[in-house]
Amino acid sequence: MRYRTRVTAPAAALIGTAAALTTGIPAQAAPGTGATPGAETLGDPVYPALGNDGYRVSAYHLDFAYDATTKLVEATATLTIRTTQALSRFSLDARGLDIRSVRVGGRTAAFEQVAEKLRITPARQLAAKARVTVCVAYGADPRRTPPPAGGWVATPDGFAVCCQPDLAHTVFPCNDHPSDKADFTFRLTVPAGLRGVASGSLVRTEQLAGDRTAYTYRSRSPIATEVVQITVGDYVIKDRQGPHGLPLRDVVPVARAAALEPALALTPALVSWVEQRLGAYPFETYGLLPCNNDAPDAFDFTGLETQTLTIYKPNYLLQEESKIGSHMMHELVHSYFGNSVSPATWADLWLNEGHADFYGLLYRYERGWPDSKGMTTMEARMKDTYALGDQWRQTSGPVAAPTAATLFDSQRYLGGVLVLYALRQQVGEAAFTALERTFLERYRDSSASTEDYIAVASEVSGQDLTGFLRDWLYGTKTPRMPGHPDWTVTPAKASLSAPRDRRDSHHHENSATL
Repeated sequence: MRYRTRVTAPAAALIGTAAALTTGIPAQAAPGTGATPGAETLGDPVYPALGNDGYRVSAYHLDFAYDATTKLVEATATLTIRTTQALSRFSLDARGLDIRSVRVGGRTAAFEQVAEKLRITPARQLAAKARVTVCVAYGADPRRTPPPAGGWVATPDGFAVCCQPDLAHTVFPCNDHPSDKADFTFRLTVPAGLRGVASGSLVRTEQLAGDRTAYTYRSRSPIATEVVQITVGDYVIKDRQGPHGLPLRDVVPVARAAALEPALALTPALVSWVEQRLGAYPFETYGLLPCNNDAPDAFDFTGLETQTLTIYKPNYLLQEESKIGSHMMHELVHSYFGNSVSPATWADLWLNEGHADFYGLLYRYERGWPDSKGMTTMEARMKDTYALGDQWRQTSGPVAAPTAATLFDSQRYLGGVLVLYALRQQVGEAAFTALERTFLERYRDSSASTEDYIAVASEVSGQDLTGFLRDWLYGTKTPRMPGHPDWTVTPAKASLSAPRDRRDSHHHENSATL
């Protein structure tokens, strides 16, 4: 099971449930109505406990108020859902949140917290294909469950969030699966001296009583819950212009703005390079968030591609360009593969990480920067990776068949690069570029599966690549590399060690661009 611990409903939640049940709200629909509880899973092959069925979310409005004295957050999550069946009960993913109340369609609803689910019984059953508003009021302590067990990153002056892959529901109640993307607005109320920032663009600033300010952000494109960004702190906004007038904004700790400027100034050239290969940047803005926390264990990655605002460890960005440029490209490429086109399931993660490393390495080698193994060409690195193919397939599974324990192993990163390199060898560079762009255009602002990618590759190249790509992605043995009949695979050795649990490792640290 995905559940790490059984979460007992907070006292406030239990009181709320009891009060709702004693006011005549039915625990289930009346007999004969046809309404049934929605399933508490979307059937993900890696994280089967994630997500909920019976509805889809079309929009979230998250209203957060941060108290600098208590360091606590009071929040309201308002979801607009569209039912896909008649529902007597439905659930949201939620863990570690102090639920105060739930309203469905403006009426008080009964609720209970069981493990990582918030079960909601509306006052009246929900008809199929109905548009319904769900409002959950709750409190949260960003310090309660730090990464990698929770999605909050506490800082001396506030917080940021890092929700990938399965932690958004520790920040806000949601349908926590990348296949259910939705529109987002964020309203962040903060005391004087602090700034609230979120994914998307600033659309409103309000001066409130008590020397507080509310900042409202809205995204023009839907967001998967795992790549939402919300941050509060002593930040300055650094604006600059990217290619074609693209607004770039960085959210930088005030005390470190000057020291971080050389790294931040690299972004316009990075965007120009990736646009030449993958097309126009897909969102309304881009920028970096050097999170105001230098603790080594603040979070378990170097950078994370939260939509429109990539979060980084500040110290990493203080290095020279040759040390950081390749990984900055990796994170930028995620705007295309991972954010604009999200994985249909977590088994499709290689589409995100393989592409991010592929273009990140191309960028590195074009500039003559040696990689971590001292290599300076893609061909040399792929030959080295090819030799490891059978061992990785034995210890980490095929590229497109991860488990929760092996999800962020090198197989999803460099193993994914090797698949893309083989595909380019098979179809040629022109066809490869065309199929990449077609895939991104076809699935923009939605989710796509490995099979979707295979279908586009076959269609655009004019070759039936089904068998070829399935062998590379799902086979237990590494196929022959097109164009390199002399490349050999080192025989796999028996492994006595169990696969590592991702939460004891550093996901994203398996990227070859670091």
